[in-house]
Amino acid sequence: MEEINETILIKKIFNASLEEVWKAWTDPEYIMKWFGSDPNGKVLKASIDVKPDGHFEITFQDSDSTEHTCTGVYKDVQILKKLAFTWMWKNEPGVESFVTILFQTEGYSTRMHFEHAGTGTESKHGYYQGWLDTFSKLDRVLST
Repeated sequence: MEEINETILIKKIFNASLEEVWKAWTDPEYIMKWFGSDPNGKVLKASIDVKPDGHFEITFQDSDSTEHTCTGVYKDVQILKKLAFTWMWKNEPGVESFVTILFQTEGYSTRMHFEHAGTGTESKHGYYQGWLDTFSKLDRVLST
């Protein structure tokens, strides 16, 4: 079988400090406020250990009560600069991809360069639209 190694790239500027955007990705209580693509969904549980070889597991629920759990391992953590981690869905064991996020101050805002590599066709999740919707929620949380 031919391996398809698709990569999703999203660049976004948040009207928030670098520290605040970093905290949104690294503080479980903050993640509870925004993670998941359904605008009316909610995070049920967020367990994260942001350090090299540290694990994360986030469970969120869509407005139709469908639950999703993503897990992974942090591979590169450079405080206020970079997060890189593996990505798997609990309901799709063995289908692993890789996320890299770079953070950069831009004036009074923060530029995020987000890359999700190896999404391929194995996963049934619509990653591109899902991440766009997720980052819209993050944008709203950071703006309040």
